[in-house]
Amino acid sequence: MITAHRLWNRRTRALLLMLPMVLFIGVFFVWPLAIMVKQSISDTAVLHLLPRTAEAIAEWDRASPPTPAMQAALIEDLRAADDQQAIGDMVRRLNGAQSGFRTLMNKTLTAVANPAAGPLLAPIDRRWEQPQFWTAIAEALNPITDRYLLASVDLERDSKGQIAEAAPGASANRVIFIRTFWIAAVVTFFCMLIGYPYALLIVASTGAVRAILLASVLLPLWTSLLVRTAAWFILLQEQGLINGFLMSTGVVSAPLALIFNRTGVVIAMTHVLLPLMVLPIYSVLLTIPPNLMPAATSLGAHPIRAFLNVLLPLSLRGVISGSLLVFMTAVGYYITPALVGGAGDQMISAIIAFYSTQTANWSMASALGIVLLAITLILYVIYAQLSGRTSASGRM
Repeated sequence: MITAHRLWNRRTRALLLMLPMVLFIGVFFVWPLAIMVKQSISDTAVLHLLPRTAEAIAEWDRASPPTPAMQAALIEDLRAADDQQAIGDMVRRLNGAQSGFRTLMNKTLTAVANPAAGPLLAPIDRRWEQPQFWTAIAEALNPITDRYLLASVDLERDSKGQIAEAAPGASANRVIFIRTFWIAAVVTFFCMLIGYPYALLIVASTGAVRAILLASVLLPLWTSLLVRTAAWFILLQEQGLINGFLMSTGVVSAPLALIFNRTGVVIAMTHVLLPLMVLPIYSVLLTIPPNLMPAATSLGAHPIRAFLNVLLPLSLRGVISGSLLVFMTAVGYYITPALVGGAGDQMISAIIAFYSTQTANWSMASALGIVLLAITLILYVIYAQLSGRTSASGRM
């Protein structure tokens, strides 16, 4: 009989063995995800510089003119602000909420720097008497906001606080999301169209032929993504090998436009992601008894009907798994569309990179990442449901 002490030791050893994996997942997955979620709903650019204004504006009804205490508190905060980068972030945040804030704040900062300036802002600029500018400050002082999440799908809150469509031309994130999923769906379709017959060919082959076919799938996985994309950049250009071959054989009389457009993006991404479709289908096809198709044919079924009624349903789980892998990988692609695509072919990852590296708008980049992650999780749930139904039908 196992004593409680020995059982405890076994559990302790098991937990210690799992500890590195738990730490790895926590540090490299959970922690960055938590930071991204926090960044997408965090908005402290204004509160960090205007703490006295936050206290003075708390009792304001947002309809009456600003009180002298509010104006005096804002003057004190602006005089105490010495971080130019933080001031710039605050001005951009307020100008995004209320047009005209950039010129108003620049004028006010210059005026309050003079020690002889009075305790009121109205003499500096009459716009400080308008409630809408103070309403923008009051809303920006809230450290938690849904502004970036709404903006990531081209929504905003109107003057009444209701969710509404963003102004036309203000953002195109929704269009880029649709473009991203459309390109990913097209790439997934072509990968399935090419990958399923190729997987069947591998299963039907034996010996050295199977090894060569498998190596042809695995070798691209061992090559850098940048190298594979650069190779397609060379192949698809007007003077590249593909156009050269087509023109030398007389198929076309002029070079085809295969690069810096949607065609080049789909071709390059299909090649890069094809192994992710072939391998899941191949692994499922290996488990299907090879005598099922001949048995269906011997019972009078046409080969096409035998394929549709026997082989395809049994291999559907591999098709779904491969499609999910290809689609989820494709929606996050950045290098391939950037190198072989045009301006109208950039996917949402390029927009996230733009906000991260060029404008340093981490909140907006995090919000776009959260939306992309949410959609991906929804697709995974759908896959889990479809996979469960497929498994259940396969056992019956």
